[in-house]
Amino acid sequence: MKTLKNFEAIFTVAVAIACSASYASFMQAPAAPAEKTAQTAATMHVVTVTAKRLTPQEKQLSLLEERQAQLSNTTASIL
Repeated sequence: MKTLKNFEAIFTVAVAIACSASYASFMQAPAAPAEKTAQTAATMHVVTVTAKRLTPQEKQLSLLEERQAQLSNTTASIL
């Protein structure tokens, strides 16, 4: 019976330590200063994609080809 009480006390202490450690780590200041984050945001790269849009017929054909490829992959993996 005393063993169970000891385990209960150990568990309670462990939970209290874990909660206090979690709270302490949550209350810490952010690692990076505000100037550093503003500087990295200013150097963000921009990608511009210039491509011809598919016509509805080309898009439909592309979707059909993709579905056929998926079906062939699933049947090949089953066999």
